[in-house]
Amino acid sequence: MPTDPFEYTVVRLVPRVERGERINVGVVLFCRTRRFLDARFSLDAGREQAIRALAGDIDLEAIRDHLDVIGRIVRGDPTAGPIGRLADPERFRWVASPSSTIIQPSEVHTGLTDDPVATLDQIFATQVA
Repeated sequence: MPTDPFEYTVVRLVPRVERGERINVGVVLFCRTRRFLDARFSLDAGREQAIRALAGDIDLEAIRDHLDVIGRIVRGDPTAGPIGRLADPERFRWVASPSSTIIQPSEVHTGLTDDPVATLDQIFATQVA
């Protein structure tokens, strides 16, 4: 039976903030007891088509760059700047904080796991892929 608590947020693209339409593009999972913090993102062809249908003029390369920075922050990459050098819990809280930009986290969800990598993969598969 899973024993370690974890938290996760779904990363959403909101091409037109004023319309509130969202496309799930990633998941960030944090498990303090396992010292685990990681993310998965996807901007595949199907998502690109849906994004273009909602906002034809959106800069997908800028979106990819933004998701790359979020991934580097999550992984603690020193090239992510001062936020990337924070401790795991602080980086997770920073990424999961509400935002009014076109990249927005969902509310934070919780669960139990014995394998954070498998749990991240499973959540990604059901919420994004």
